Amino acid sequence: MKPLPEIRLAPSRPALDARPLEKRVGLIALATDHTSEVDFRRMVASERIGVYVARIPYANPTTPENLRKMRPSLSAGAALILSDEPLDAVCYSCTSASVVIGDAEIEAAIQAAKPGVPVVTPPMAGVRGLKALGVKRISILTPYTVETSRPMATYFAAHGFDIESFTCLGFEDDREMARIAPASLVEQARKAMHAQADALFVSCTALRAALAVPGMEAAIGRPVVTSNQASAWNCLRLCGDDVSRPEFGRLMTKPLAQ
Repeated sequence: MKPLPEIRLAPSRPALDARPLEKRVGLIALATDHTSEVDFRRMVASERIGVYVARIPYANPTTPENLRKMRPSLSAGAALILSDEPLDAVCYSCTSASVVIGDAEIEAAIQAAKPGVPVVTPPMAGVRGLKALGVKRISILTPYTVETSRPMATYFAAHGFDIESFTCLGFEDDREMARIAPASLVEQARKAMHAQADALFVSCTALRAALAVPGMEAAIGRPVVTSNQASAWNCLRLCGDDVSRPEFGRLMTKPLAQ
């Protein structure tokens, strides 16, 4: 074997950028989630914005009781994302759990690990998105059971929306929800849309609904807001990215409402 060369220490160190990427978005995903990370890579990540993911424990079935069990893991999950470094936004990527735990409690848990960081939950991003679109009367489509859907109806009604119709598909396992084909969601959207509603909200970060938004909007002739699309839009706007992306739906052309 040829003798190893002497290892020399360079006489000077290269200059450092302030950050590898200008903006940082943290994503807290469920252990079972097949979709959120892929959607954020597609809609949020860029040469300017980095998406950094932590996963927390979750066990099916998707019931209010099981969803609440994630609450103690939120601080630890947030702390694992670029430890001791600030983030520009953190998204907790579970719509139904955000509703049953509560936005304020989730924000407090995440900010315990990342003080002052703007926190995004999918239902709150949905509310902001619907308001940016200027709608009040909505239809809602979820993949959940009736039991898990009920808190969702209460949440949107409490935020001032008139719910004209609410349709759920009866699934209990988020891994099965992720296997629903986007083309099938277009047909489900057509069936779920009420004639008097101004927009459709499609809940669940497990659904590949963001891919189906253009097809759903074409099918119903009105705006569609989905959990991952709205969360991505909210995080982009918090990072100062106001680029219009109509390929992801009408919402992605709107500024964040003040």
